[in-house]
Amino acid sequence: MHEYLQGLGYHVDKQPVPKSASSASNGDRFNVYARMPGTSPKITLSTHFDTVPPYFGSSEDDTWVYGRGSCDAKGILASQVAAAERLHAGGVSIGLLYVVGEERDSAGARVANLDGHGSRFLINGEPTENKLALATKGALRVELRATGKMAHSAYPELGESAIDKLVEVLHDLKTLELPIDAEIGATTVNVGLLSGGRAPNVISDAAEAHLLIRLIGPSEEVKPLLERVIAGRCAVSYSLDLKTVRMKRIAGWETMVAKYATDISSLTSWGEPMLLGPGTIHVAHTQEEKILKSELWEAVDRYAELASSLSLQM
Repeated sequence: MHEYLQGLGYHVDKQPVPKSASSASNGDRFNVYARMPGTSPKITLSTHFDTVPPYFGSSEDDTWVYGRGSCDAKGILASQVAAAERLHAGGVSIGLLYVVGEERDSAGARVANLDGHGSRFLINGEPTENKLALATKGALRVELRATGKMAHSAYPELGESAIDKLVEVLHDLKTLELPIDAEIGATTVNVGLLSGGRAPNVISDAAEAHLLIRLIGPSEEVKPLLERVIAGRCAVSYSLDLKTVRMKRIAGWETMVAKYATDISSLTSWGEPMLLGPGTIHVAHTQEEKILKSELWEAVDRYAELASSLSLQM
């Protein structure tokens, strides 16, 4: 992407992003920020490079592009670059920001947020079916760790099962009443990772679970509820905390609510946020990930239209 944008005439900066404990990357990683030489764009189109595993290949036919990243979010990135070319031809200056790590910890967005380059509007790309999002949920990643005492499974009274503790806590959390918002919907809990134990004939001495909670408000409203239910039965830590973001309605635009979290909450230095992109989140993160070619082309029109209207406000 760095070389491609340079070939189009952009001045392109690489922003190094340190590896984190949760990074799946084996090599150096970096964000890309691009602008035409001599310009200081006030409008930025942005999305993320990274995808979730498994990393399978891509294919296409006359109607669809298939494969990991087609929808979330490399197809979106392609539409944004095409829209930027159209906007530049029409005299509208556009910045392009592409970041790493969105699917894990928003590490790239946090690095990018150290310098917003004077941007006043951020149009972030995620699969919204080319509708303008009114809100995006926050995300709270919760890690639970239970400890116990090993023993022969024939004599459970001699041990203390960490798995039993963890299962009881997870059951109680799944029945917990969490906040609901009339527009955004319900706070949801997913138990995404679960591990523990030594062998079927050993009472487990350790177990852990990683949960992702989709927030409709501040995490400070949810954490006390979780900790009250956990009641010291497990150790609890929070490895990711992304805020819920509400965005403005624009006349004439069809709208939706994104029930997922995005980098928007970590890109506050880049101006007033908007969320827009082709594709549906319903096929993202699945083996059936795909996107309509017609929707990618429609997104080029949508991005150009929105950026052009924002340029008139400056």
